[in-house]
Amino acid sequence: MAAIRPVLARQLRTGRSLIAAAAISLALALSLRAQPSVPLERTPPAWTKSAVMYEVNVRQYTPQGTLNAFRANLARLKDLGIDIVWFMPVQRIGKLNRKGSLGSYYSIADYRSINPEFGTAADFKALVDDAHQRGLHVVLDWVANHTAFDHAWTTQHPEWYLHHADGTISNAVDESGKETDWTDVAQLNYENSDLRRAMIGEMRWWLDTMHVDGFRCDFASGVPLDFWVEARKELTKVRPDLFMLAEAESPGLGEAFDETYGWELHHLLNDIAQGKKTTAELSAYFQRQKRAYRAQDFRLYFTTNHDENSWNGTEFERMGANHQPAFVLSATARGGMPLLYTGQEASLRKRLRFFDKDTVDWSGPSLAAFYRSVFALKHAQDALWNGAWGAPQTTLSTNGGNRVFAFVRSRGQNAVLVALNFGDAPASVAYNGLASTGAYSDWFSKSTVTLGGTGKLDIPAHGYRVLVRGSGSGARGVSSSDNK
Repeated sequence: MAAIRPVLARQLRTGRSLIAAAAISLALALSLRAQPSVPLERTPPAWTKSAVMYEVNVRQYTPQGTLNAFRANLARLKDLGIDIVWFMPVQRIGKLNRKGSLGSYYSIADYRSINPEFGTAADFKALVDDAHQRGLHVVLDWVANHTAFDHAWTTQHPEWYLHHADGTISNAVDESGKETDWTDVAQLNYENSDLRRAMIGEMRWWLDTMHVDGFRCDFASGVPLDFWVEARKELTKVRPDLFMLAEAESPGLGEAFDETYGWELHHLLNDIAQGKKTTAELSAYFQRQKRAYRAQDFRLYFTTNHDENSWNGTEFERMGANHQPAFVLSATARGGMPLLYTGQEASLRKRLRFFDKDTVDWSGPSLAAFYRSVFALKHAQDALWNGAWGAPQTTLSTNGGNRVFAFVRSRGQNAVLVALNFGDAPASVAYNGLASTGAYSDWFSKSTVTLGGTGKLDIPAHGYRVLVRGSGSGARGVSSSDNK
């Protein structure tokens, strides 16, 4: 949920508190003892197999802050290599207890509306149609945990909400059920079966009327999993190739969702970039993921998003010069779908205000060539595809110390070796144990190398090397030293 960020809520949402870390560990442990009950043959829709996602902050994207003004960017995003466009909520925002001058996207006053600041229903429908014509898919941010206090349901169906002992409606609660100071949003009560049916009906309206392709479900852990399972079952009757992303991190969510957030990796990368942790932690992380998650489970990996940018700082603040190797890892790791946030391609270096107008500065140094090349890599190399479509991942042993990490993903004739250096100096490292030997092409420099079972790799400071064999290895890249 992105309505307000008190200290407690920020800790819970970012995974920085001991409570959050323990919760993640417990979820992983439990997953090893009881696999999700969803049939193992269910996989995400085929159109997501090599997909890259882009998050749109409509309010801040253009000076106008409208859907029509954003629409002109669809061709550019397609050229950048984007496949899925995720829109933060576009519905009308509540006025009662509003935060800031414009309010939170996540305080929804009417699920079937369009925020008049953004435009009209016709504008959104035209935007979705245009995206589809360009081969893009559209995912809508869905806020099921709470509504604005001036949503019609608060008076028409007060029994659909959680109440205090005095009969007043509760603010939204956190994962532990404790009321937060998110004072602009009212907590829904999912023990009410009528609410469940109504919420599924609201979601279906966007499939039937606006033809969106799926939902990114805000604060998914705040809503009972059995609701999401029920919603998934009903919505796939309308849209069999529906895609659902949970803003939550737990293996068990695969029962309803195709993809979950990779917060643990995100915060680990922040710490490695800052020198607080070593790259040895990455091997342990990926081993835990392999044990806990099924092959077909997608993970959303990122260096920033709307929450991280506004509340914890830009990727430049958190990762410095290491933001590029961190993104390369996010785009190439097993199971991961990479996310790009509004303005990243223009080196956005400010924290966008959340409740007020704060237009993105698009004049920053362009990183478009870097991201375009990484996304082309993702698309061309089937070993790097999402979920079970991609290949397993094996850590490559090196003598690079605590700032270097390397791994290989290979299947059949396609192999991809990714080597990352989070250090301040160039690294020349010896490796051993490479099973996929032979001729490789450097994706970014386009030089060719022959790799044996043992050998040496040179990696730039705060940089990366990606060596590929087979399956589209001739596509054009950019140098690891470009765009810096």
